[in-house]
Amino acid sequence: MPSRRRQDIEMYYRWRPNLPDEGDNHVLELAVAAADASIVTFNRRDFRSGELRFPGIVVQTPGAWLKSRAPLKE
Repeated sequence: MPSRRRQDIEMYYRWRPNLPDEGDNHVLELAVAAADASIVTFNRRDFRSGELRFPGIVVQTPGAWLKSRAPLKE
């Protein structure tokens, strides 16, 4: 079983992503803090309409995320 990495990160709230659903803001904040993270959700629409853009953050559906992790068949 692969080991999981864990690192505590201090969060500072000097900015807000201002997503249409306030409940999604903390998800984007954590992805930014993690740097180059994937957000896996069925609710991609709310993440596309935010005012701020982060090039290292990828928002994917669960199916797309699983396909990106699947081993390649030879």
